[in-house]
Amino acid sequence: MSKFPNFFKGSSSSGSKSKHHRSRGGPSAQEAIHKLRETEEMLTKKQDYLEKRIEQELAIAKKHGTKNKRAALQALKRKKRLEQQLTQIDGTLSTIEFQREALENSHTNTEVLKNMGYAAKAMKKVHENMDVNKIDDLMADITEQQDVAQEISDAISRPFGETFDEDELLAELEELEQEDLEESMSSMGGLPSVPSSRLPSSRPSQRATTRRKAEEENDMRMLESWAI
Repeated sequence: MSKFPNFFKGSSSSGSKSKHHRSRGGPSAQEAIHKLRETEEMLTKKQDYLEKRIEQELAIAKKHGTKNKRAALQALKRKKRLEQQLTQIDGTLSTIEFQREALENSHTNTEVLKNMGYAAKAMKKVHENMDVNKIDDLMADITEQQDVAQEISDAISRPFGETFDEDELLAELEELEQEDLEESMSSMGGLPSVPSSRLPSSRPSQRATTRRKAEEENDMRMLESWAI
């Protein structure tokens, strides 16, 4: 039982000490800004009062004029003193306004830095459980899996069936065209076919050479029969 009263007593004394320490340390930025705004409002009200007094004294001076020079001069003197006070208040307001703006900017900068500090701590906390080496390994695994996926895509898109040599197919196509040409020439007049060359080779095809020899032999036999 004796420990709890001592504990709370110590807490209250420490709390009062901390409050006393804060009071000796000076007001906060917000408190100072609030006080400066109150001072600005008070001086602004006094400005309005002095301007009205100046108008009144000027009216009094105009009223007396040369008829009562003494009263008119007294009014102008009071007017001059009021104008001096008004000028002083204008300078004081400028100084207070500058001080208040500087304090507001300092307070804003302090809050910005504080929030940036919070953000830095949060970022540090987020990165505590992150290992750069593990991240590198993860990125390497991702790259490897992307390569595997690309290989699979290439394999799937590859056409099925047998593959043929395109040059051989072109040669066969040329032979077929040559045969069609020879047949068309024969049907037109029985003339011997004109030898042609294969592309890209300049040598005639074997089938065209055999056909040409057979036609030459037929021509020779016809000449021999005429000579008998």
